[in-house]
Amino acid sequence: MNKIVFSLFLTFFYSTFIFAQTPKKLTSGEIYEGIQKLNFLGSVLYVAAHPDDENTRLISYFANDVKARTAYLSLTRGDGGQNLIGPELRELLGVIRTQELLAARGIDGGEQFFTRANDFGYSKHPNETLQIWNKEEVLNDVVAIIRKFKPDVIVNRFNHRTPGTTHGHHTSSAVLSVEAFDLAADKSYKTHLKNDKLWKPQRLFFNTSWWFYGSQENFEKADKTNLLKLNIGTYYVNKGLSNSEIASLSRSQHQSQGFGSTGTRGSQIEYLEFLKGEFPKANNVFDGIDTSWNRVEGGKAIGNLLQKVADEYNFNNPAESIPNLLEAYKLIQNLKDTHWKPIKTKEIKTIIAACAGLYLEVVAKQSTTARGSKVPISIEAINRSNFEISLKSVVTSNQTPIVNSVILENNKSYQKDSEIIIPSEENFTSPYWLLKKGSLGMYQVSNKEYIGLPETPHSLNLQFNVDFKEVIIPFYKTIIYKYNDPVKGEVYKPFEILPKISASFNEKVFIFAEDTSQKIKVKVKSNGTHLNGKLSLSIPKNWKIFPEFQYFNVIQKNEEKTFEFEITPPKNHSEGLISPFIEIGNQSFSNQLVEIEYNHIPYQSITMPSEAKVVRLNIQKKGQLIGYIQGAGDVIPTSLRQIGYTVVELKDDDITSEKLVNFDAVVLGIRAYNTNDRAKFYQKKLYNYVKNGGTLITQYNTNFRLKVDSVAPYPLQLSRDRVTDENAKVTILNPNHEILNYPNKIYSSDFDGWTQERGLYFPNEWDSNFEAILSMNDANETPKNGSLLIAKYGEGNFIYTGLSFFRELPAGVSGAYKLFANMLSVGKNKTEQSFKN
Repeated sequence: MNKIVFSLFLTFFYSTFIFAQTPKKLTSGEIYEGIQKLNFLGSVLYVAAHPDDENTRLISYFANDVKARTAYLSLTRGDGGQNLIGPELRELLGVIRTQELLAARGIDGGEQFFTRANDFGYSKHPNETLQIWNKEEVLNDVVAIIRKFKPDVIVNRFNHRTPGTTHGHHTSSAVLSVEAFDLAADKSYKTHLKNDKLWKPQRLFFNTSWWFYGSQENFEKADKTNLLKLNIGTYYVNKGLSNSEIASLSRSQHQSQGFGSTGTRGSQIEYLEFLKGEFPKANNVFDGIDTSWNRVEGGKAIGNLLQKVADEYNFNNPAESIPNLLEAYKLIQNLKDTHWKPIKTKEIKTIIAACAGLYLEVVAKQSTTARGSKVPISIEAINRSNFEISLKSVVTSNQTPIVNSVILENNKSYQKDSEIIIPSEENFTSPYWLLKKGSLGMYQVSNKEYIGLPETPHSLNLQFNVDFKEVIIPFYKTIIYKYNDPVKGEVYKPFEILPKISASFNEKVFIFAEDTSQKIKVKVKSNGTHLNGKLSLSIPKNWKIFPEFQYFNVIQKNEEKTFEFEITPPKNHSEGLISPFIEIGNQSFSNQLVEIEYNHIPYQSITMPSEAKVVRLNIQKKGQLIGYIQGAGDVIPTSLRQIGYTVVELKDDDITSEKLVNFDAVVLGIRAYNTNDRAKFYQKKLYNYVKNGGTLITQYNTNFRLKVDSVAPYPLQLSRDRVTDENAKVTILNPNHEILNYPNKIYSSDFDGWTQERGLYFPNEWDSNFEAILSMNDANETPKNGSLLIAKYGEGNFIYTGLSFFRELPAGVSGAYKLFANMLSVGKNKTEQSFKN
């Protein structure tokens, strides 16, 4: 085996990312479409705020019908939303939604970009959004992406002129896009780019529709002289799909949001309102913009040659196009243009390889490794055409050869095993925006050149120098990992460079209901072999720990060892963060490794700062056995176990009168009535449980796609009312009510320290049997009294709440724990007592 030191290799800005999946093998029809795209030199940037905001119909239309280079700039990664497929929230949800967007772009043909903005949750006004985001930094990111991508046309998803009428993030995306449109060409405005070249987009549009006019009737009456009307219902013969069908497949990748979409066929109209630039004379966003090869010096001959390739293309034998494609490739390499040259080089290389049936691959024999490790690899190359091709060499970025001068005979696979050594300075492949702790509104990114990229650029590539009859073309192939699954067959995974060791806590929050000590477990996982070190924990002031540190020894890779530390809290209320600290020789580590696995996205390994919250909380509780019915997914059961409850997570078959009677209270998880099709069958059993003396807590649902006729035993109307300011004043409406006094006294101060929001989708109308307990509102809004409602129903109590316990409990918010314990304890106070202050 060859032992090769593998050094850092980064290709240009739009490089290969670590998004690993089965490599796409182009059909004859797709090769022809690629040839057509080679002859179009125009670009469109679509701008919005979140994953799922993008209009996939329009992105697919520009990419597949117009053949334009098309990208979606999502200002955030959707970190602040809910997760319908699992428990991941915040940063981890952002990782999932990033991958879902990449999967969507893989279907509709677009590219994907982001800013450093952190989706901190729902915002009612752009003023709030831009203050939390740091407007100037996000604006700088947008300008930098425009200057790098160089769009001829920019399309906003939202209206910049209507602040306060929709999500503040939505409006902010449009506001920033409008400002960036002009700043991109302003020589006095500087960005973080090393090669910061000015760019002037030709025109800016707003992707409007009847929805923005309030109704279809209003839209039909509106003046449309400033609007472009595009029929995007194209049927693509080579794909066997309509544009709208492709768009639906793309949108259906947003599985964490439940956005599965059914495809449509036939004509479909999209409208673009002209905002800035030069208004197009024809109904064409590129009117007056030269999108031919004539736009670059020396490009005319390339355009003529590629048109000849398209005109003479043989669908039964694409290899016939290779000679002319090679001539075009050579002409492209002679261009002085620094923008279109690398873009079209990448495109034509893909087409040439596809015409030849050329397959190049580098597979590692393991899915992860650490810096300084040896990694066995396997190289494969095959030419499935009659065109004469040889593999001149396979080299590393420092030109160290692995393969020399191999003729690739028609349909005969060439394979070779080798070995590489990962250098000690190699970048980790973990999401770059999570390597350091960010703020509420912004991620911290050390390498400014990464800003805008969807993923960390993968530096582990081999260069295949392929000889097409003396035309040498370099192909860069990212090292991947694959294996055979007995059920799924061939499965591809990213090949990842991770720290040699990581440490994580068994919980994210530890609640100390008493001043007695608890044993906290720390799991150490090895990504290397024969590691000896010392593990210690940092703890808040006035807390105690035993032992002070522990030594460890791990022999094998992926070995896990669990260590226990005894932590003693102070007698009075206290909270803070604990974090692990690992010393191996002169190296130190304080990171955790989080792994995410879903079938619709690549396997994700995330390295991020490791920490947990400890809370000394004076809390009382009544009752012990709690039944929990999961909805869209949350970790409240884990949180309740932290304060001593026995929580049984109920399946549909467990919800019977005989079993329910055993529980002191039953809780419905968030959006249970939106996500469970069987809810309508077990709801009556839950109400009978309440009638017979039980306590039922129903957490928030939305009116959209309810699986039941009503969410409560009495009339109750859900709304979109929400309080997004986590610091909004909370007024206690009935301070004497049991739920605010037993077994814990609830004070206004118990609403301090909440995260992201107070609550969402509050009822705005309810039956007189309900009593409202709390009132709250965002600035300049009327009071919202529907956050916590309680009603007697038979012998028991029914509670409906839109308070965001699913965010507050995992974050260790003390007051949220006390209030939730009181809800579970309703009806447990059997003594006659007054709760008056």
